[in-house]
Amino acid sequence: MTSNLAEQFLLDPDVVFLNHGSFGACPKPVFEDYQRWQLKLERQPVAFLDSRRGLEANLRAARLALAAELGSAPENIAQVTNATTGLNIALQSLPLAEGDEILTTDHEYSALEKTLVFVARRTGARIVVVKVPMPFVSAEAFHEAVLAGITPRTRVLFLSHITSPTALLFPIERLIAEARARGIFSVIDGAHTPGHIPLSLDALGADVYSGNCHKWMMSPKGSAFLHVRPDLQTMIDPLVVSHGWTADNKEPGVRGPLGNSAFIDEIEMQGTRDPSPWLAVPSAIAFRHAHDWWRVAAECRNLAQETAERVRGQFGLDALSSPEFSAPQMVAIPIPPCDPLAIHDALLADYGIEIPVFAWQDRHIARLSCQGYNTRGQMDVLVEALAELFGLRQRHRKLNTA
Repeated sequence: MTSNLAEQFLLDPDVVFLNHGSFGACPKPVFEDYQRWQLKLERQPVAFLDSRRGLEANLRAARLALAAELGSAPENIAQVTNATTGLNIALQSLPLAEGDEILTTDHEYSALEKTLVFVARRTGARIVVVKVPMPFVSAEAFHEAVLAGITPRTRVLFLSHITSPTALLFPIERLIAEARARGIFSVIDGAHTPGHIPLSLDALGADVYSGNCHKWMMSPKGSAFLHVRPDLQTMIDPLVVSHGWTADNKEPGVRGPLGNSAFIDEIEMQGTRDPSPWLAVPSAIAFRHAHDWWRVAAECRNLAQETAERVRGQFGLDALSSPEFSAPQMVAIPIPPCDPLAIHDALLADYGIEIPVFAWQDRHIARLSCQGYNTRGQMDVLVEALAELFGLRQRHRKLNTA
């Protein structure tokens, strides 16, 4: 890894931070830009938050930069606080009725699983969960499993692009096309995707896609987006009705109070809130370009896969997937049966390692994130710490409950 990249971040040097996937980490120049926007807000709040005096122009500049990075038009992207919010907006707007089916997988993020239950209870729809064949080594097997779950009642296909618990990169392109052909809404959870893999939203063709900028794009927390196909935007209702709402929003071509589409104004114009995280997104994109981040990401992928192989090797456990279906910079590493919280707490207290450890279905997992500030030496610390905690180095044997 490039040795000076850690100096670009604000992370505690006493912590081996291997959990970028949960909340991200913001580089110093991006954080400084974020604080610059916050200072402008506090120096003259009225002027800053007045759309006629610059706010709308600033919001649009961020929207333009993000749209160019993600391969879409700025008119298709609305600012939200996080991907969970964006997906709630979309899922709660869908015209579902009693007996309709929402098709999803057993690898989804728990907050969105709850959202699906909420929507199903309110509408009378039914959730159908497909069990993904594991280990994940075949796109064809994945496609067949999901397609087998489609029935004449299927109205929504809800999939993660990169899964949270298992760090898998789902090959979703064919399924999105198939959903379109069958008149099924495709809703994609892209929380981990922007900045993690190259992404062209228009080419992907999902009806709805929501992603975070604060994770792998490395913008400040509170910056995310909701992308909706132009022909479906009039279907979207805001979660909060505020100044951006127009009673005529279901008519195509109706503009919102700020002159954007009603889709954008209804979601973005919702009373007093700090837009600084969103306004710093162009700075995060510029930082990535300045540091050739796709090259950095490729180095991270190699280091993550190598580390996962070392850990699995010492425990004699199989991988959850072949490398091509693992998220490039994030890998779910199987570990022996244990008390996950005890292992997590011991890693942090005794070794200074911050990494999520949890049980998922019948497996126990340490989910490793590798970002540009991580080093091979830190990976050595993780490998040795896990060996000691599980008794391979005769230490902390009591934590292993196998």
